[in-house]
Amino acid sequence: MTFDLNKSLEILKKTPSTLQTMIGGLSEDWTSTNEGEDTWSVYDVLGHLIHGEKTDWIPRLEIILSTSGDRRFKVFDRFAQFGDSKGKSLDDLLKEFGELRDNNLEILKSKQLNEEQLDRKGIHPEFGEVTARQLLSTWVVHDLNHFSQISRVMAYQYKTEVGPWVKYLGILNQN
Repeated sequence: MTFDLNKSLEILKKTPSTLQTMIGGLSEDWTSTNEGEDTWSVYDVLGHLIHGEKTDWIPRLEIILSTSGDRRFKVFDRFAQFGDSKGKSLDDLLKEFGELRDNNLEILKSKQLNEEQLDRKGIHPEFGEVTARQLLSTWVVHDLNHFSQISRVMAYQYKTEVGPWVKYLGILNQN
């Protein structure tokens, strides 16, 4: 599928409510446990999504669309959630994420991006030149990637409980 902003918005708009339905109200056994050393829990993933809403998608789009000469992105801290989420409940994080996403989508829609703007470039610290179109496509796939991760982390909690069915449950064999 070729990038289409309206189709992208279909996913980006639904992410907060999908997360609320998927993980809201679950016990900490489901949301605070990870898959082992150096892996993230559902809680951690949600914190990471929040950090992205604050420092990644719209701030980087603003850099790309800016008329100033400097198009370099700041390095994204993929682990900021471990400090930023401390002391917050999962419900607090779900609410914060929903509010941030709603605000970011309003900003995005207000840009009324045209083809020329979607082709403008910023400088990613690792990848070099990237377009606004690539950034926005990545935002969508990033959400979908983390849905998959959340499902996998939750499924992992029953990995030993499913017994011999483990061989038929691909989600449990991805590591």
